[in-house]
Amino acid sequence: MFDKCFLLSAAFALLGAAPMFAAGPSFHPDVTFSGSSLNGWQTVGQASWRADHGELIGTPQSGGGGWLMLDHGYQDVGLYAEFRCTGGCQTGALFRAEKTADGWKGIYVALTEPDTPSYSVTLDAQGKILTRDKLRRGGGLIRVAPPPNPNAPPIHFNFPHYNVKLPFTAPDTSLRANEWNEIEFMFDANIVRAVMNDGREYGGVADEGYGPFALYVGGSGEVRFKDVAYKDLGLKVRLPDKTSPDFRKQQISDFYYSMTTAVADFNHDGYPDIVSGPYIYYGPDYTKRREIALAETTSPSTTFNEWWVEYAADFTGDGWPDVINVTYGGEKSGVYLYVNPKGENRRWDMYKVVSNVQSEIAVLADIDGPGKPAIVFMGDGYVSYAEPDPANPTAPWIVHHVSEQGYGTAHGLGVGDINGDGRLDILNMYGWWEQPPAGSNQPWTYHPEVFGRYGHGIAGGALMGVYDVNGDGLNDVVTALDAHGWGLAWFEQKRDAQGHISFVRHMIMDDLGTPKENAGGVTFSEPHAAYFADMNGDGIPDIIIGKRYWSHNADYLDPNPFGPPVLYWYKTVRDPTAPGGARFEPQLIDNNSGVGSTVLALDLNNDGAMDVVTGTKLGTFIFWGKPGAIPK
Repeated sequence: MFDKCFLLSAAFALLGAAPMFAAGPSFHPDVTFSGSSLNGWQTVGQASWRADHGELIGTPQSGGGGWLMLDHGYQDVGLYAEFRCTGGCQTGALFRAEKTADGWKGIYVALTEPDTPSYSVTLDAQGKILTRDKLRRGGGLIRVAPPPNPNAPPIHFNFPHYNVKLPFTAPDTSLRANEWNEIEFMFDANIVRAVMNDGREYGGVADEGYGPFALYVGGSGEVRFKDVAYKDLGLKVRLPDKTSPDFRKQQISDFYYSMTTAVADFNHDGYPDIVSGPYIYYGPDYTKRREIALAETTSPSTTFNEWWVEYAADFTGDGWPDVINVTYGGEKSGVYLYVNPKGENRRWDMYKVVSNVQSEIAVLADIDGPGKPAIVFMGDGYVSYAEPDPANPTAPWIVHHVSEQGYGTAHGLGVGDINGDGRLDILNMYGWWEQPPAGSNQPWTYHPEVFGRYGHGIAGGALMGVYDVNGDGLNDVVTALDAHGWGLAWFEQKRDAQGHISFVRHMIMDDLGTPKENAGGVTFSEPHAAYFADMNGDGIPDIIIGKRYWSHNADYLDPNPFGPPVLYWYKTVRDPTAPGGARFEPQLIDNNSGVGSTVLALDLNNDGAMDVVTGTKLGTFIFWGKPGAIPK
């Protein structure tokens, strides 16, 4: 299931992306080289090396070349650099270099060969490569690659191809000959991963080992490395827990059951309850819980559970709120309806009502009119919505395709009135679809826009917000750009004299290489869930967003996966002096919870303060807002 989950996500991500590379390492380095001395390094082999104002410059003295080796060892290490290889040079990096009786051995990643292959190599005492054995491929959604299965059938990938014109396409992230390139290596456990120019990872499965890393130059010409930064990945740091004084933290589950929450009065006692995964937590104190389905915990480091996106509404029309769960990945992907047993103390009956969901986010909205809840999702390449037949709500739901086939993705989805005609439109990272007048039988009109960004082979964000950010009377778009990478932005709506709608992007948060441009200096990766609500009572929606910890498990497929699982709300401030007429002020809620696939903000206890509910790989949490604590 999980290999398919990753491959599907990557396949649709590669359909479109904006040409932008990351600005530096995806980790906080222990060391960044900036000097003009080779102290702490040693040379091995037939190459001359020098340091000059933060650059490490190597020139081969023979075709076999030589190495610049660090003077201390690592087992698990992250290494970042920019490099330029000119005049026919060959270059790469050696990891876990170990002395042998005859020379050295280690794991070599070749940077000037297609797809950055990795090899197990041996060197003689002078640093000449004697043997090169190509490593088998590895990486993706695992930290430790198992032994190969000789009886495993060959894997064939048949990704669908759709004849549609997307507003942005994947940039060429392959080696740029004779120009500067960006490379990041993550060598953890028995997998070495290489990411060239912020593209897809290429990994190899290696033996355990320990030793320094080294930079290589061979062939002819010259190689230059700059901005070299590295980190000991074996040392993990947990910051002291911090919760904002504006909130009180209550953890209602200690285990990973779900990445989502929803709220309704499921037992008709007058108090809102929380459903998160297979459990309902009963208000008003949320200390009691009951299963709606058999509950089993999931390892947060190695796998995913099946509770991706939950919503609560009366889908059957009997006056009792039901639950739908949107599950992504593999044969079980789809929408599942759990029917409220109306006060009976038992698990709920379940029906699969939609199949073939490909999106990791879905939105509940009254697309066809008030009181008719529909689930908006993406599947089989389409942007779609589905709603129950009132006469038979547990039968397969009626699916309406909004887009042509080929615009569906895994990430980024929103609902809102873009053009101000009073009808809800649907948007994803490729633009927005205008809802036609009711009863017209016209197709939804597609308006291409770039609402996402490419990174590490994935593009598109979380729940997308539609509201008037700057107060000019036009609804804007607010979205994460890459759910598994970096980026949060708002898109200012513009209209020309003919009323044509376009958007201007304003960044709110980028990556670790742009701290001064990030609102409040805040930066975190994996913004996989978002919500939009008025947190301070000023009448303007704000952003609730955070990091999904171990978004692709406890591996290094995504950038900075072990960063603090933070949860923030960003205050929307209308400011005529700011770009676009608005700015955002990040407010930390908590640094050890984060988000899942969804996050909620609402006044649970009707005390006038907004509360935040989040289901994550670290458990399920309520953050109780304190009345009067947040000024307008």
